[in-house]
Amino acid sequence: MDLRKLKTLIDLVSESNISELEITEADGKVRIVKADPHAMVAAPQMTYAAAPAAPAPPVAVAAPAAEVAVPVEIGHTVKSPMVGTFYGAASPGAKPFVTVGSTIKEGEPICIIEAMKIMNEIEADKSGTVTKVFCENGQAVEFGQPLFIIE
Repeated sequence: MDLRKLKTLIDLVSESNISELEITEADGKVRIVKADPHAMVAAPQMTYAAAPAAPAPPVAVAAPAAEVAVPVEIGHTVKSPMVGTFYGAASPGAKPFVTVGSTIKEGEPICIIEAMKIMNEIEADKSGTVTKVFCENGQAVEFGQPLFIIE
């Protein structure tokens, strides 16, 4: 990956509300993590599948935050498939896709996650009743973060 492309990616991450970006190409893999201004900076971390054409500058990686204990819930957990912004409805002021107590079928839309200005409709991967909603409208979500519990 050339230096200009890497610099552009770093600038995009720093100017956006995403906290992490990982790009894999034929000549290597780059992971950019936005540093928390209050966290200490860890050692630079870069991984390449093959030797790069030119040496790339190190990318600062924020120290991992303390893990937050999530209580174990009974039922099927729907997790975020990507990093982005959670929206429970199709537009501001619209009725939410699902609420606690909603009965849903597999394949029905349950929320939207906006990632890089693209609205990604997330569908239920199981039929049942929504017993818990973990996120609020406009909340940033991470990959694998619980969104809903379906029983």
